[in-house]
Amino acid sequence: MTTLAPALRVPAARLTGLRARPGTLLALAFVTLVVVAAVAPGVLTDRSPTAIEFGNALAAPSWSHPFGTDEVGRDLLTRVIYGSRLSLGIGLGATALAMSIAILLGFTAALAGGIVDTAITRVLEVAFAFPALLLALLLIAIFGPSATTQVIAVGIGSAPGYARMVRGQVLNVRQAGYIEAAAALGHGRWTVVRRHLFPNAMRPLVAVVTLGVGQSIVWASSLAFLGLGIAPPNPEWGALLDAGRLYITTSWWLEILPGLVIVLFAISVTTLGRTLQRRLEGASR
Repeated sequence: MTTLAPALRVPAARLTGLRARPGTLLALAFVTLVVVAAVAPGVLTDRSPTAIEFGNALAAPSWSHPFGTDEVGRDLLTRVIYGSRLSLGIGLGATALAMSIAILLGFTAALAGGIVDTAITRVLEVAFAFPALLLALLLIAIFGPSATTQVIAVGIGSAPGYARMVRGQVLNVRQAGYIEAAAALGHGRWTVVRRHLFPNAMRPLVAVVTLGVGQSIVWASSLAFLGLGIAPPNPEWGALLDAGRLYITTSWWLEILPGLVIVLFAISVTTLGRTLQRRLEGASR
């Protein structure tokens, strides 16, 4: 019995190619470390992110404090570790919200066609032309800074770009031969959409979603750096940057090291996303 849609699984043999890419393995290791820090920070440190040592304030990086301490003596590495939960949560939440909006609008536009497609496309074009970070700033200015507001602001700001990609993918996949074959065999419209159109339209976007998580974290950190993020003493990565900028000329580690973690995470997620994209494209050939 033949299947109407191409297989969605990536052949296991293709995954062995990861061993030939040290950069991908390093990226995977770093992302895994961040995930462990977010899920079980106690595994990586036995300190509290709010423990204060006034006699050890603004201590430079050392064996006992690899990232140094902040202005009230809190261990910076511990705060970065505990902050990964907030930052990763905001990134995942914003990306999930953006993709939910994108799937709704993209599929509606592509499947409805006509005036509905035209209207949604025009709205998306206008929204896409509006700077996403500026839109996020506007929303946070209206509703106030918080983790929830950051998720909503970054998610809504990212949605137009994703929606355009979803619409394009649906329009492309619906012309495939297996979609026409499914319809010719008498499958209902929504059965075809659910079983064949949706999974095959979304498959290439898996890598895009992976890249989006890193982008969302960078955007959220940028908002926090501008003072529009989670209020202290929560150790969100962007908030650490915001606090550290006051001491950049005297205690460089407060700004540089959290910023380095953000950059490394963004690069790692991008590397994994590109690798996944290549694997998926190879599997579809």
